Amino acid sequence: MAQAYCVKDKKKVEVQDAQQIIMKNGKPALQGTCPDCGGKVFKIGG
Repeated sequence: MAQAYCVKDKKKVEVQDAQQIIMKNGKPALQGTCPDCGGKVFKIGG
């Protein structure tokens, strides 16, 4: 599973409900939720 940085928790977490997305500039990214706080996490190039 992929890891991303959670800004609320200030630590790296395993991404839940991960989705591959394409940003407006055409680069790939990974978006999901934090298992601890339920907030959104984001990783460019995921």
